Amino acid sequence: MEPPNSDISSKLVLAKWTDRFFAWLVDFIIISSVSTAIIFASFGSLDYELEGNSFWVENIHYIPTSVLFFVYWTVLEYKIGQTVGKKIMNLKIININGKKPSLKGIMISSFGKAFLLPIDVILGWILTNEKRQRIFNKLGDTVVVKTKEQDSVSDIKFLKD
Repeated sequence: MEPPNSDISSKLVLAKWTDRFFAWLVDFIIISSVSTAIIFASFGSLDYELEGNSFWVENIHYIPTSVLFFVYWTVLEYKIGQTVGKKIMNLKIININGKKPSLKGIMISSFGKAFLLPIDVILGWILTNEKRQRIFNKLGDTVVVKTKEQDSVSDIKFLKD
């Protein structure tokens, strides 16, 4: 048994940018599908007869969709540490100390993904490459790590009570 003050190092594997992209892509497909269904059910087809304001009329759905993304990421990552995409890719968001992140940290991280993703990722690649953090991950003191994959199913033992 280790003494309580021994120097035990915990090793966490940082998620690759490609794994994070594929997790984001799964989440994007899910939320975009839900958002499109909600907008279509709410408004049917939008009438684009306003010539001077056609850009705003055609792109107005991006704001509610971004809000939906923000809520999706915030709720799932705060409650269980993973979204559907992260679960599929065996990823999890944690705080910089390896524990469950705070709601504030998750909200900051989610804001960057939902509203400013291209800027967030590019600046993250340039400025925070050591821990593979986006800028808003760094601001929220969060990091994305690989989770341990489940051992083979044959290793599971069921006990009766």
